[in-house]
Parts: sequence; structure tokens; C-alpha cells
Amino acid sequence: MVNPLLVELSRLQFALTAMYHFLFVPLTLGLSILLAMMETVYVMTGRAIWRDMTKFWGLLFGINFVLGVATGITMEFEFGMNWAYYSHYVGDIFGAPLAIEGLMAFFLEATLVGLFFFGWGKISNRAHLAVTWFMALGTNLSALWILIANGWMQHPVGAVFNPATMRMEVNDFMAVLFNPTAQAKFVHTVSAGYVTGAAFVLGVSAFYILRGRHLELAKRSFVIAAAFGVASALSVIVLGDESGYTITDNQKMKLATMEAMWNTEPAPAAFTAFGIPDMKTHKTDYAVQIPWVIGLIGTRTIDQQIPGIIELVRQAELRIRNGLSAYEALQKLKVNRNDTAANATFEKTKDDLGFALLLKRYVADPSKATPEQIKEAAWSTVPSVPSLFFTFRFMVLFAFILLAVFVISLWYTMREAVAPRWLFRMALWALPLPWLSVELGWFVAEYGRQPWIIDGVLPTFLATSSLGVPDLLITIVGFTVVYGVLAVIEVRLMLAAIRKGPDAIADSGVFVDLAQSGSGRMAPAE
Repeated sequence: MVNPLLVELSRLQFALTAMYHFLFVPLTLGLSILLAMMETVYVMTGRAIWRDMTKFWGLLFGINFVLGVATGITMEFEFGMNWAYYSHYVGDIFGAPLAIEGLMAFFLEATLVGLFFFGWGKISNRAHLAVTWFMALGTNLSALWILIANGWMQHPVGAVFNPATMRMEVNDFMAVLFNPTAQAKFVHTVSAGYVTGAAFVLGVSAFYILRGRHLELAKRSFVIAAAFGVASALSVIVLGDESGYTITDNQKMKLATMEAMWNTEPAPAAFTAFGIPDMKTHKTDYAVQIPWVIGLIGTRTIDQQIPGIIELVRQAELRIRNGLSAYEALQKLKVNRNDTAANATFEKTKDDLGFALLLKRYVADPSKATPEQIKEAAWSTVPSVPSLFFTFRFMVLFAFILLAVFVISLWYTMREAVAPRWLFRMALWALPLPWLSVELGWFVAEYGRQPWIIDGVLPTFLATSSLGVPDLLITIVGFTVVYGVLAVIEVRLMLAAIRKGPDAIADSGVFVDLAQSGSGRMAPAE
């Protein structure tokens, strides 16, 4: 039997490192595109203020990029250290996109970042602009491959279980690559990064405007961030709708849990705007519902039902019983690989093998599970409904607040009248919202998949390494201390650069070619 504390500590460690790493990723994604847009204006107009904007925001991008790469390395090693059986079981599928992501991050992306910083004055303006756009593209492609890997965990396609090797193996790499869940996650995650970059530039620019400093740079940055933010926030909301449509087919339990939909409702199902889900009574108290909304989002029809939690639990129980046949056939195949009857049974029931493995939490031999244990295993497929229900709603709330901030900011900046000071205070106070939203989004995506590390295939509690609890406690403390130090360094560097403003460029040393040639000082605003 697996030690539950070992599983929970492994999950805790990975969650802490993943959420910390994702503090840097969305800002890198968003700033990379904004830098390319700013430099495009500079090359097209020749106005030095746009060059200076590109360099200043590029300095903040660079600080953030370094921390993002450093914290990402740790996560890749954790798959082998803390999740050894997972790596063994699905390494053939998961390893390929992860390796490609590593190559892109460390070779393509890092090379282009170096050219961006040290290429000023050494290559032509048009060549440098191409570097900046390719850097932005490389940053986004790096995210694509890790999301293909994660999307496969959410919706495993293009792979089969091989009884001879006792592992999952790829049988259709194109299906893995074009997994609809992975594609939906990619565009939604990247759009969230764009929102983060826009909110960051908007907030810092608002700070300068409120202080009356670097106004030419700040005003232009504020306008471009507001416009980019409106487009990005709208895309996040639209693509979030697409993600909801995708999980209706592939992760029905996650959707039902997000909506606290205990029972299957008549189509089209209503959206519960507010309520208090109760895991004991299987009801949602004080529910305030908006008719039709979830039915339209989830099915794009008015006559297709979305199954509720209780019905999905009944389906899980049936799949567990069916999976037991696959499990028993697999035990026979271990003894005699040529057992034709066992082979036939396994091929017929292999899609439910993962559900039978859920019983290993309660009994060493799933074939000896009691009806009560089967029922308990079926209910274990339901994550904490209140946690997922409220987390999802806060994520959506923050997204709409950010959209309102961007729209109001853009509307005021498009007018000739002087914008009120409350507008810039609003932009400054909204600065933490995109990070809160993306962290909540990842909680919904990952916690909503539990108890599976690979949905429907491998339970999380079976995927860990054979480490001791003290080992995990030591590493959790170690990561917390190291990441805490890195957080302090990151924040101090960012705040120092923001306090200095454009003057930080000459002090940073990353534009030494311009400083040495005497042109490193900021050009006057044009």
C-alpha cells in the first residue's frame, strides 16, 4: 500500500514549485509580444522614444526571463525525482514534448534573448526587429510543447498500454501533437500571459504618470498596454469558453465539479453564479442560477445534457468493475503472454484498467475489493467540489475585472481630455489580478483532474517515487528557502529598475555597446 503522506508531500512539493515557476512564465509571454510591437513602431517611424521603450521594458523582461528559466529547470528534474513511476509508465509519450520544450527554451529562446540584449548597434535595425519577433515566437513555442505534455495528461490520446512492457507507448504522435485539449490549453494560457504583460506595463506606466516621471515613455506605454490588454482579455474569455467546450467531451467530472452540478439537469443546463456546495448532502445551498449558460458553453446546443456528479460516479463504478476484468486478464498475461483468452479479455476492457487501479488505495489486490471499496473508489473520482467551484468563479471574476480596467483605460486614453488620476490608481491596484487569475486557473486545471495524474489512466497515488517522508520534507524546506531568496532578489531587481526608470538601462550593463559608443543615454522624447 502507498503511504498517503508520501503522496501528499510529493503533490505539495510539485504544486509549490509549479505555482512559483508560473509567476514568471505569463509575464515573459506577454512582455515578449509587447517588446516586438514597440520595436516595430520604432523601426517604422525611427522615433527614438520607441527604441527606448523597447529597451526599458526589455530590461524588466530579461530579469523575469532569467528567474523563469531557473525555476523551470527544477520542475523537469522533479519528474524523475518525485514521480519515478509516472516517468517509467508514460515516459515514451511525455518525454518527447518535454525534451523539445527544453531544447527550445535553452537553445532557441536563450540564444534569441542574448541577441536581443547584445545586438543593439551591432546588427541593423530590421535584423534586430526580426530577432525580437523570433524571440517572442520562440517564447510562445516553448510554452506550446509543455502544454502539449500537460494536455496529454488531461486527455491521453495517441498512446496504448503494452502488456509486454507494462507501459504506455505512443502509437500516433500526431494525435498527441494535435490533441484538442492541449491546443485549447495553449491558446488560453498564452492569452492569459498576454493579459499579464499588458497589466504589468499598464500598472508600471500608471505609477510613472501618477509620480509625474518619464511621462513620454509612460503615456505611450499606457496606451499600447491598454489596447493590447483589451484584445488579450477578450481572447482569454472567448478561449476560456472553448476550453469549457473541450472538457465537456474529455473531462466531464471536472466540468460537473466546477459547476457543483450534482444531478443531471434538463438541457440546456443553467450556470450557478453563486451557491454553497455541500459534499455531505450532495446539494448546493443558496444557488443563484442563470438559465441555459452552461448548456450553451459546454455543448453548443440546446438539447444535449451535461451529466451531473452523481451520474458520473455511477459511470465510474461501472468502469471500475469493467476494469477489474482488464486487471485480472493482465495478471494472467504476466504469467503467460500467449494466453489468447486473457488477451481477448484485456483488449476488450483495457480502456478501463486505470479505474481498477483506483482500488489499490484501499486494497493491495484490486480483484479482492469489496462492493463498499468499489463504491468508495468511484466517489474518489470527485475532487473537492467547494474548492473547485469557488476557485473557478474567482478566476472568472478577476478576468472580467481586468477586461473592464483595460476598456476604461483605452477609452480615456483615446479622448483628448486629460485622464483622471483615479484611472491610473485603478490600473496600479489591478496589477496583482492577472497573477491571481492564472494561479487560480492552474489550480482548476490540475486539482480538477484529481485523483488522476493521467486522466482515466494512472491514479496520482501510484505515480510517486519510493522516497522517504524525511527526504520530501527536507527538499520542501530547501525549495522554500531557495525560492524565497530568489523571490526577494527578483522583486528587488524589478523594483530597483522601475524606480530608476529608463536610467536603469545604462546601469544594467546589457546595452554596453551603446554605452561605450556614447549613445547609451536616453534620447529626448520626440
